[in-house]
Amino acid sequence: MTSLSIVIPVYNAEKTIGELCLALITNLAADYLLEIVLINDLSLDETDAVCKRIQTEFPETITYARLSRNFGEHNAVMAGLHLTKGDYVVIMDDDFQNPPEEVYKLVSEIQKGYDVVYSQYSDKKDSLFRNLGSYLNGSMARVILDKPANLYLSSFKAMNRFLVDELITYKNPNPYIDAIILRITKNIGTVEIRHDHRMTGTSGYTLKKLAALWGDMIVSYSLIPIRILAVVGFILTLLGLYSVADLMIRNLLPNMSDPSDMEQLTSVTMFFRGFQLLATGIVGEYVGRIYLKLNQEPQFIIREIKLVQPECYAAEKERNR
Repeated sequence: MTSLSIVIPVYNAEKTIGELCLALITNLAADYLLEIVLINDLSLDETDAVCKRIQTEFPETITYARLSRNFGEHNAVMAGLHLTKGDYVVIMDDDFQNPPEEVYKLVSEIQKGYDVVYSQYSDKKDSLFRNLGSYLNGSMARVILDKPANLYLSSFKAMNRFLVDELITYKNPNPYIDAIILRITKNIGTVEIRHDHRMTGTSGYTLKKLAALWGDMIVSYSLIPIRILAVVGFILTLLGLYSVADLMIRNLLPNMSDPSDMEQLTSVTMFFRGFQLLATGIVGEYVGRIYLKLNQEPQFIIREIKLVQPECYAAEKERNR
């Protein structure tokens, strides 16, 4: 029987997470050796109590971990990936917008040999602001991450064990899961999935979080800003050289007006400013590459964890052979 792990980053989901776990177990436990990994990103409501209760009810299926502070969705997912054991891993939200029964489609598609399968939505049940943010994020990812134009980077996706094992070697404190995936593999599949309205509450998607995601994408996963500076510096250096050459020619040749003091100052200044930007860009290229590799801030810290009991998991695996 195929072993399947489902990672759910949980935040302020006291009204949905218990019911979601029950729905997953009801729909999937008969067909997969199922493992559900809940990562509580320091929720402010009673999510912790609900998760502990549901883990106590299903110790053979559910692993629950509570982070020491709010690290963010992608960090919580990375924490969950470290705890998974399944042949395939599905990542999904905690709000029922990803229907539990649609997991079958993702698993069926990834079993065709893909490293990752993203869900695609023909009708997204999000607000106009959320949809606009997703579009802008996708456009940014096309430029910075070389994302295929027709690929929507959905949070509801399935990965094989190879990809998960590669992902968890990444130690940067600001992980962007999809950026890392696109670095690792181009063996990507898609499948159309139903997208439902949120069962309760409102989305935590804000302009501030979108800006932070863009910042991480630009700074942590590309050297584009430094390279833009280098290009600007190169252009200014060329313009400065042209201006200096023009001044010299006008000084040497008769019948040409002498350059004014302002023109001379502008030409020399343009050259040196351009050269400084070019030098900064070159040095920044090296510094940027070092930064991409060396940053020791913790990616996540687990304060408390309740693991699937090994004997329960082994017994379940033996029963389903």
